[in-house]
Amino acid sequence: MSAGTESRPVRFETWRLAVIYIAITLALTAFLVRLINLQVLQGEDWNALAVENYTKDVSVPAPRGIIYDRNGYILARNIAAYNVVVTPANLPEDDADIQRIYRELSELINVSAGNFVTEDTVTDGLILAVPGGLMTEESLEEAKLFSECVPGPSIAQLVALQDTLAPYSAVKVQCNVSEEIARIVEEKAVDWPGVDIDVEPIRDYPTGSLTAHLIGFLGPIPASQEAELTAQGFVPNRDKIGYSGVEASLQDILAGRNGLRVVQVDVAGQEIRNLEPPIAPEPGHNVYLTIDTRLQAAAEATLLEEMNFWNTYFGQIRISSGVIIAMNPKTGEILAMVSYPTYENNRLARIIPAYYYEQLSQDPRRPLLNNAISAEYPPGSTFKLSTATGAFNEGIVDANDIVLAPGQLLLCERFNPTDICTDANTRPFVDHIFEQNPEGFGAVSFFQCIAFSSNVCFYKLGGGFEDEIPQGLGIQRLGEYARALGYDERSGIQLYGEADGLIPDPQWKRVNTGENWSTGDTYIASVGQGYVLSTPLQVLLSGATIANNGKLMQPTVVRQVTDGDGNVVPMWFNPQDPLNFTVTEFETPGSYQISPFTPNMKWDATVDPLIREYSCDGAYCTLTEDLKTIQPETIQAVREGTRLAVTATLFGTLNDLFGNFPIAVAGKTGTAEYCDDVARAADRCQFGAWPTHSWTLAYAPYEDPEIIVVAFAYNGGEGASVAGPMVQRVIRAYYEIKALDAAESATQP
Repeated sequence: MSAGTESRPVRFETWRLAVIYIAITLALTAFLVRLINLQVLQGEDWNALAVENYTKDVSVPAPRGIIYDRNGYILARNIAAYNVVVTPANLPEDDADIQRIYRELSELINVSAGNFVTEDTVTDGLILAVPGGLMTEESLEEAKLFSECVPGPSIAQLVALQDTLAPYSAVKVQCNVSEEIARIVEEKAVDWPGVDIDVEPIRDYPTGSLTAHLIGFLGPIPASQEAELTAQGFVPNRDKIGYSGVEASLQDILAGRNGLRVVQVDVAGQEIRNLEPPIAPEPGHNVYLTIDTRLQAAAEATLLEEMNFWNTYFGQIRISSGVIIAMNPKTGEILAMVSYPTYENNRLARIIPAYYYEQLSQDPRRPLLNNAISAEYPPGSTFKLSTATGAFNEGIVDANDIVLAPGQLLLCERFNPTDICTDANTRPFVDHIFEQNPEGFGAVSFFQCIAFSSNVCFYKLGGGFEDEIPQGLGIQRLGEYARALGYDERSGIQLYGEADGLIPDPQWKRVNTGENWSTGDTYIASVGQGYVLSTPLQVLLSGATIANNGKLMQPTVVRQVTDGDGNVVPMWFNPQDPLNFTVTEFETPGSYQISPFTPNMKWDATVDPLIREYSCDGAYCTLTEDLKTIQPETIQAVREGTRLAVTATLFGTLNDLFGNFPIAVAGKTGTAEYCDDVARAADRCQFGAWPTHSWTLAYAPYEDPEIIVVAFAYNGGEGASVAGPMVQRVIRAYYEIKALDAAESATQP
């Protein structure tokens, strides 16, 4: 080895080692900081996420309360619906066995089993492995367009889609199968692993269309209420809420409270164990209504038979809709409430079929609308009870006065007090008897004005006439007395959709028509025509106030609320906000008790100063700060007039119907001219020959009434001829049912 190639020792540079140490230290420090951040600083957050990954809240649905009538007859209940379900994770491992199950199940439930594909038969598109074989992605996407219980996808498609979402959760492949099919599926459980029967409660309405407007129906949670109801424990796409009737207004009472299970699940969604003690669901309370189903059925049969009779008589569908309501005037209990046309709420129990809902929505008769509380019509001569009450109480007429009631009178139509009478502004106002007797009723008393329903008499009482009655009641004072009898405001009954009617005044007319009020407007309003509108329930309440000696009771359809053991649950109801009823288990300001039933009086017009006083000078009336009551003798005088309508043999409007009735009856008929969109479309609005609605109101017994009935027939014609027999038949049915109950009670030990 030469001297030039002699080796030299390698010199180690220490800075390199320092760099390595620093790099290792920084890396370890970073790991340590990260570890501290994850374990200490963010430990609770990551722990919560970990718990959330294996924790699942399972809502347990609460049974909905049952609805009964006053006698315990079921009006709404829960029945079992059987659904065939398949759990993908529980199916056999062998594809051939799965396809066999699909085929056999398909033959039983009449749902397509579905087709599988092979790789060599598909030239384009993605092929997926699913329970039972292979399926194209397009086929799986097609299943996503449908929801459970809707015909369309095959069994294989539904199961494959569920397998990609939650394999341990069952999917419904056929809904609402018969009990026989459900039993067969249960028997095949050994041969069909993964196939089972899911029992689901659905609402059933034994009385169907008979009580549909009162009971209503259920529907899915709408998007607008989803956040609010989810916070209350409801589950969208599963739980249902009331859409109309007492199902909606008493939703809080009937719904109950869902239970809760907190469970541990694995990555596939299979339940492993309960993490917390389960919270049992609280069943909804049961509700007893004031309705008597027997009287309800009699009222509906009466309405339909009378409508069919008159439509056959006229040779055309003249009467298209109608209402009958029966109530106890002393307690406010609604005994029957029939609105025609109606609908079948059982068809809406599981789902709301689009075609059926569209059919109901487009029907011009509006069958989804409860005409008893939501439709507004001119009340006609039934409104004369308000005019009579005001005229007598204000001293415009008394029991000894005589009013001339010719067949017609000529009125000078004034829009301003200074208008001069000319032929141009003079118009005739005729009585309803004018065509049969142009001479009219002649000289009549106050009681005969009511009994004969003389239009001319009430024209004079309401608007005055020359020197005979220089100062009539006037529209302002008429409105005060109408409101005291229940018009122009919602009653607060426990049903959504109640209308408030209309009692017009000069300011209303200026705002809505741009014209001044005229004397003719007052004349027409005095007999319940023109701009005056009311619901059938308001007409009933006006008669009930008279029948009950000035006391207006709060109308109610709820008799009591009970728990699952039958114990009565105290409940209070607040009707102050008609769009947001609140039912509580404790009394609140403005509320009234509905369970156990307690008659609630809205007011006593003979005690409570409801009437605002007006100081009238000629055609002008000025509001004062004074309030007054309706005198008891005024109510008694109007009651005598309604009784004379039955006992007067010559012109009494109800004499033919109740003259020989075994129980003393009193009441008022009404025939109301109208011209709405339907009448105009049918070319019925002919000047001088307007179409007319038919009304009749009657109560019994006269001295101590326990029932009052109102009947309304749309385009029915004369009230006494069309609506009158309806009222008579319902009152007769009421006493027949009462006699049967008394006889049954007498035979029981």
